Amino acid sequence: MTGYGKGVASDDKKTITVEMKSVNHRYLDLSLKMPRTFLFLEDEFKKIIEKKLSRGHVDVYLTYEQKTADEGNFTVDEELAKNYVHAVNLLAMETGVLNDFTVSSLVKVPDVIVRETPVEDEDVLKNLAIYALTQALENLTKMREKEGEALKRDFAVKLDTIEGSLAKIKVLAPTVVEEYRNALNARIAEVVEPSLVDRQRLATEVALYADHCAIDEEITRLSTHIAAMRRHLEAEEPVGRKMDFLVQEFLRETNTIGSKANNIQITEQVLAIKNEIEKMREQAQNVE
Repeated sequence: MTGYGKGVASDDKKTITVEMKSVNHRYLDLSLKMPRTFLFLEDEFKKIIEKKLSRGHVDVYLTYEQKTADEGNFTVDEELAKNYVHAVNLLAMETGVLNDFTVSSLVKVPDVIVRETPVEDEDVLKNLAIYALTQALENLTKMREKEGEALKRDFAVKLDTIEGSLAKIKVLAPTVVEEYRNALNARIAEVVEPSLVDRQRLATEVALYADHCAIDEEITRLSTHIAAMRRHLEAEEPVGRKMDFLVQEFLRETNTIGSKANNIQITEQVLAIKNEIEKMREQAQNVE
């Protein structure tokens, strides 16, 4: 499911922003992008997200901004400075070149003066980052829930359509055997005298066909699956994988009905049902 969420956390020195973007994906696929300073939080971020989300390709972006530059401390490598001065003086004497080396020149020498970067307090960073992540995750979830409500309404319409076609199939089913009996009698009458027809064998043939094309069980199971799908639509917990399974069962029962009932009108309704199932299959793979 798609969505976007943003969270911000700050104190008097720093601001941490977490942005999350999700797109449809059958499984949960996380991609975290954050400064190296925050890499120690990567596993914890994943655990927090996995508790709330189970599907979707989710990109997570963490940005870090310091409100004021931390001055830090400067240290002087006196031994290195003395060695430089000694080397410059020695070079001036040996070459006879005027020595114009000054303190200003000395401070430009690499590593003579080093700025000590303050070590960030990981606990402070962690608390701010997790707070921002929680906000972003909450906002993302709200957007995904809105999409879920729209999908729920769409699923309900599709289930109504399927039930309508199934009701027509239920009415047509008893006529299939009668049509077969009439067609069989007509074909036999074309080639055999009515008095020569073995009525017992004819009845057996019709009974075997009736058993072969009976679709009562498939109709009942499909009705049961539809009821289960409606319950899942009202559930609070994640049901995406259960819906995936049910859609596959929808298709299996519908295919069986189509193959067993040799009737053009039933075939038309089977095709109508399969059309709705295909739409549901694509959507169910993205449901949380």
